[in-house]
Order: sequence, then structure tokens, then C-alpha cells
Amino acid sequence: MEVIVGTAGHIDHGKTALVKALTGVDGDRLPEEKRRGITVDLGFAEISVGDVHLGFVDVPGHERFVKNMLAGACGIDIVILVVAAGEGVMPQTREHYDICRLLGIRTGVVALTKTDMVDAETLELARLEIGDLVANSFLEQAPIIGVSSQTGEGVEQLKDELCRLALELPQRNDRRVARLPIDRSFSVKGFGAVVTGTLASGEIVEGSELELFPTGRRVKVRGIQTHGRAAKSVRAGNRVAVNLGGIDHSEFARGMLLAECGSLRPTQIADVEIEVLPDAAKPIRTRQRVRLHVGTAEELARIQILNEQNEIAPGEKGFAQIRLERPVVVVPGERFIIRSYSPQMTIAGGRVIDPLAAKHRRNEFEAVGQTLTGLRDAGENDAETVSLFVAAQGRTGLDLAGLKARTGLRNKVIVSAIDDAIATRSITSANGHYLATDVFAALERSAGKAVEDFHRRQPLSKGLSRKTLRDTVFAFLPEAVFQSVISSLADGGKIVAENDTIRTASYRAEFTAEDVALQAKILAIFRAAGLEVARLEDVLAEAVAGTNFSPQSARKFVQRFLDTGELIKVTDEFYFSRGLIDALTVTVRKYADAAPGRFIDVAGFKDLAGVSRKYAIPLLEYFDRTKITQRSGEKRIVLK
Repeated sequence: MEVIVGTAGHIDHGKTALVKALTGVDGDRLPEEKRRGITVDLGFAEISVGDVHLGFVDVPGHERFVKNMLAGACGIDIVILVVAAGEGVMPQTREHYDICRLLGIRTGVVALTKTDMVDAETLELARLEIGDLVANSFLEQAPIIGVSSQTGEGVEQLKDELCRLALELPQRNDRRVARLPIDRSFSVKGFGAVVTGTLASGEIVEGSELELFPTGRRVKVRGIQTHGRAAKSVRAGNRVAVNLGGIDHSEFARGMLLAECGSLRPTQIADVEIEVLPDAAKPIRTRQRVRLHVGTAEELARIQILNEQNEIAPGEKGFAQIRLERPVVVVPGERFIIRSYSPQMTIAGGRVIDPLAAKHRRNEFEAVGQTLTGLRDAGENDAETVSLFVAAQGRTGLDLAGLKARTGLRNKVIVSAIDDAIATRSITSANGHYLATDVFAALERSAGKAVEDFHRRQPLSKGLSRKTLRDTVFAFLPEAVFQSVISSLADGGKIVAENDTIRTASYRAEFTAEDVALQAKILAIFRAAGLEVARLEDVLAEAVAGTNFSPQSARKFVQRFLDTGELIKVTDEFYFSRGLIDALTVTVRKYADAAPGRFIDVAGFKDLAGVSRKYAIPLLEYFDRTKITQRSGEKRIVLK
């Protein structure tokens, strides 16, 4: 069993000495740490006890290095809160304790160090002070173990307690993609770039490809070590060193993240739930500039409180939006710490709810709060989470990539969640694009109404064009959604989609005797004129002469003939009978079969069609558009 143990506590309370007493490893590796006698950056050690492997992250206790402490605190399973018996609870003891609580660490032990240097009364006072500090928290029932790194007193007891806590930890439910927050990078001669961190979720496999965030660069995993041993793969909860090919270690920095390729997206806006510390000096307010610590990253951000008061008071929780100055990569449920911009001190913490949020207007706060409450309370109900994320996107919906980026779930897990949400009719698949079922139904109603309204406006038209419907009801929506709604309506017998035209299933054109007579007259004029037909306005004027119709009202019949294919529009002025165009096409192709290179020029076409240049040029351009001919210089090639 692999467990990460982290230290926490005030400077010079013996955290590094305690880790050395437990593991035999001195976590102070930097020359500055050796010279000054204090921990400046993260230290790492390990020990195996039976079937339990404990990886230690030793953090600095000085207030100037809290950001380094926070980089090491992500991924901790068990915390050792270290308090020197002779000094008791100090400022960084409280801040580190608050950080551990806000990060959601669920278990730990208190190590009362340097017990060999105090009397029994001082020791008891320190125990009482610690009890007051951890009351009503995850450490309330934690044992307080007196230890001395010098004499070894209590070290074995502490080790046994850590193993007991490790075995009681719930089994890790690893549903998310591989994510490695980077806390160190360096170069190894002969190997190249190496990065280290605590694998937050998923699995890294030798030979696989990972994506470096926030840059988006892809890198190859050349080798893996966990706790100093080479491995072919490593799973979440382990300290890991990854050798990466094709990139220099200088291109990495603490705060970056390695993740499964194509799975996550950087964000600068996230919806979150914030808990303000009870002893914070003032509320967190809208527009406040803060330092956000998430994973191993520290970024500056502004806060938008999502309530009417525009603030969250000390000791209270509330929804807010984090607007970052630079992008980070986060997933739902990920914990973070908020520190004041200046002076730097921990004032709040929280967890991410929607990692890819949009900016919200004030009149949306109530609805957004309901969605965020649902997402927060959904927990590991992945189908519910999928449904809520899809519903929040309204008519736009989400595809598989969008859902993976918002949830961070592995492909197998997200696909199963989508299937479950579809089965409960919470969402509907629109050709692989997902909409809330009620949104899909609303689009069906809107599309059906648009077609019905068109029939009322133009009762003689065959139907509404697909393009018009696409550009109105489905403007800015994915093509997959449009196609799926049309297919659903057609399968349900509500519409008939024929080529580029959509009509209601019940549509029938009704004509009076006068309508029928005028239609016949129009067609007769076109057929009699042959290929030298008059302009459309002249044809309509001739057709309506002696009737109660106007040329404008007669145009609706021309549109009907275009819909049925009885007429062909060559230009805005010239319309021809389809039969004549079809016959001309056959004639041209027969001519081409005997012509060298299948060429025909304007003069030859004029003779063949028996028309003047006035008609020959528009007809040839129509043939070019319909791929009957293809222009080649001054001639045309007749295509087969």
C-alpha cells in the first residue's frame, strides 16, 4: 500500500529531524538549508513497514516559504502536525493546520517533538494547547505522540501509528485521468529532463505520451522511478520521477502539470466554493486580488462572489468565481488555498466545482448557485455530474471532449456516465453531441413550428429549405445537433425531409381552379418558348393577362415549379423547362463523344442549341456550375 505522509508545523519545531529519525533520510538537500539550518524547500524520504510504503514530503516551516509548503501539501494522505513541546502552538502551526484542513486532508497524527528538553508540566501544557487548536476538526481524535529525534523516544510508536492510519485509509477511487503536478525539475547526465511530483490521479506508463500544461506541448515518457526504483508504470498516490524525452528541463517549472493527452484544458475562469477562515481579518469581497494555490501552482487572481452581498464573511462558505491572470489546469473537487495579496497570509480555501466556467451576470447568480449546488452535491455520481454540466450549457450542449475536460474523468468512466445519463433520459445524444433532454425537445418544437409557420406564409411552396432552418432555429449550434433534431422529427413522422427541403408530414398544397389554370399557362409558355424564353417578368406578365392575378402573386407558382423540378433557374432573369435542359444536356454530350478532347466553344454551342449568344453564355455558365462542362480557356470540356 502506497501512502504519502506530509509534515506541517512552525519553523524549527523539528519536522526535518523527525523525518530523518523515521526514515534515516535528511530531507534538507540544498546548500542553503545546510548553511542556515532551516528547511527552505520541499524534502523527500521513504520507508517501508511490512506491506505499507510511506513516502514523506517534508515542508518548510518559515512563513516566507509557505508557498513551498503548499506545493508539497497537494497529494498528502496523512499529515504529521509537528509541535515543539517547549514552544507549543505557534503562528505557522496554526497556518499549516488551517491549510491542511482547507485542503481536505482527512487523517493525521500530532507529533509533540523535543520532549527530552522539557519537564512534565510543560509537556502537559503543550498537549492542552494542541487540543484547543484541533478541537472539532479532523485531528480532534488524533493521538498526540511525544517524540524525541535525539533519543528516539516515541519514534517507533509514531511509525506504528502512521502504518495503522495508512491501513485505515479508504481505497483510492481513481476515476480521473493521469495528472502529475510538477514540484521539481532537473537534468540527469545521459538521461535528460526529469520532473517529480505526487501523482494526483490516473496512471503513467513508460513509453506513453503526456501533455504539458499550460503550454500544451506533448512529451514522451522515457522512464519512470517511484521511491528510487525503476518502474514500467505508476498509479495515483505515489511519488514519481519521470524522465521525459525531446525537451530540456529548463522548460519545466514548479506549478506546471503533466496530464493524459487531449484530456484537460487550461482555464482562467473557474466556479468554486470558498470557505473563509473564522479568524480572517475581513470578508473576501468581489474584485479582491488574491494568491491562488492549487496543485503546485501559485497564481494571482480576482474574486467574483456569486451572491447579492458581494462578499463571504469570516467563518462562512459561499460560491464564487476565480478569474486568474494566467491559465491553470484544474478538475472538479480539487482543493485550493487562497492567500491575501499583501501581506501574504492564508485567508480561505475551497474546492473547484466548474473548471471551465463562463462569466456570470448578476441576474444569473441564483440559477448558477443552483447548478453549482447540484454539481457539488453530486459527488461521485458521475451520471448526475454529466447531466448537470450538459444542462448548464443550454442549447450549445457538450461533446465527449468537452465533458472530459470539465470532469477530468477517464474515457471509460465518462462514457459509462454518459450512457447512464442517456438511459435515465437526463440527456440526449445528438450524433455524439449531448443536450439536456428538455433542451432537445424544445429544439424539436422550435423546428417544427418554423416549418409550420413557413407553410402558413407560403402555402404553395413545397417546404422550408434546410439552410434557412439551419440559419434561423439552429444558428451557432453544432451541425450534429441540427441533423439529429431533423432526423428525430422525421423518424417520428412529424416532418418529411426531401433533399434540401423540409415540410410537415401533413402538408398538402390546395389549389383553386384558377390556380391550376394559371400554373398550366405558365408551364406552357416556358415549353413553347424553347431555349429562347423571355425574361421571367415578361413570362409572368403574359401569363396573368386577362386573369385576376398579378405578376407578383404568380411568382409563387414559379417557386413551386422550382421546388418540384419542373423549372430550372439559370439566372435571376432566365428560367427554363427542365425537359428542355435535359434534352440539351444529352445533345451536348453526344456532340462531345465525337469531338477531339471533348471540347466545345461558344460558337459550337450556339449552333448546337440553336440560340443566340444572349442565351448561350448563361446556359454554358449553368452547365459549368452543374459540372456538365468545365471551362478551359476560351473553350469548355464536356465532362462524362
